[in-house]
Amino acid sequence: MGVLYIVSAEEAVGKTAICAGIAINLLNAGKKAGYLKPQAAEKNTTGVGVSDGDIADGDIAFMRKTLGLTDLINAPDLVTGRDIVLVEARLGATPNTAASKDAYGAAKEMKAKVIAVESYSPDNVKHADLYKGFGESFLGVIINKVPRNIVKKAREAAAFNPVKVLGVIPENRTLLAITVAELAEGIKGKIINHTENEGELVENFMLGALTPDSGLEYFGRKSRKAAVIRQDRADMQLAALETPTIALVSACSSQPPIYSVINKAQQKGIPVITTASGITDVINNIESSLARTRLNQEKKLTSLGDIVKQNLDMKIFG
Repeated sequence: MGVLYIVSAEEAVGKTAICAGIAINLLNAGKKAGYLKPQAAEKNTTGVGVSDGDIADGDIAFMRKTLGLTDLINAPDLVTGRDIVLVEARLGATPNTAASKDAYGAAKEMKAKVIAVESYSPDNVKHADLYKGFGESFLGVIINKVPRNIVKKAREAAAFNPVKVLGVIPENRTLLAITVAELAEGIKGKIINHTENEGELVENFMLGALTPDSGLEYFGRKSRKAAVIRQDRADMQLAALETPTIALVSACSSQPPIYSVINKAQQKGIPVITTASGITDVINNIESSLARTRLNQEKKLTSLGDIVKQNLDMKIFG
């Protein structure tokens, strides 16, 4: 297929996740794939390239690792030795914005096919006018991060959209997850046991139950969770540890929980994170950590590949 140009007009719509999901399926099909992110790359004498300094960019490092890339990709030899190269880029707010014009020109120069990625909106495709600048090279749009309870509705609406919708991809908790280590760092906490499990993914968060009697039922509602509970509420902490829990956050004190809590956590293999921050600060810090979550955990790769394969027709990629 040559070059596949994947664009968006917004931040954090999931372009890199889509790129990774496509790449994984291409690799599984025996294809040789490459990746380029021009707007993160440095200019050099040979054109737009990826330099060693760019590897610090999380998306680039992640994609290079996903594809097993060891060589640099530069504009003059973009597709040499590869069946397809995925190029990720941003559009501007209007067709006349410099970023949009650059994207139109780059796609034309690369003779690329173009796919847009948008996050879900009740209006479905939000930036149709921007895509006209790609002309006949534009294949369509992928609607990403669709709440699971309205996926069917979104797919039905897509059939009536003036822009071709190539796929409607549901939200996935695994892709939004952060590791225990990232959680501890984000809330300014310390993991005091089972540090070998700091790479486990936390998909859900729960605060303390209203009463001890309701603790088991309450905390049993969600799995793969971190339970955030005050240090002085050992009863609630013990209840949470009796349910499927990835980490226990002991808040409001730098002191560890009492012995019975630590002992139970040890038996269950559950890391305990202590933090002096109050509950409100912990919640705010968790939200900030979730907003910064990146695709840097290998455990997310399988989910990415499966999600794309199930919700996007891979035949369009040759």
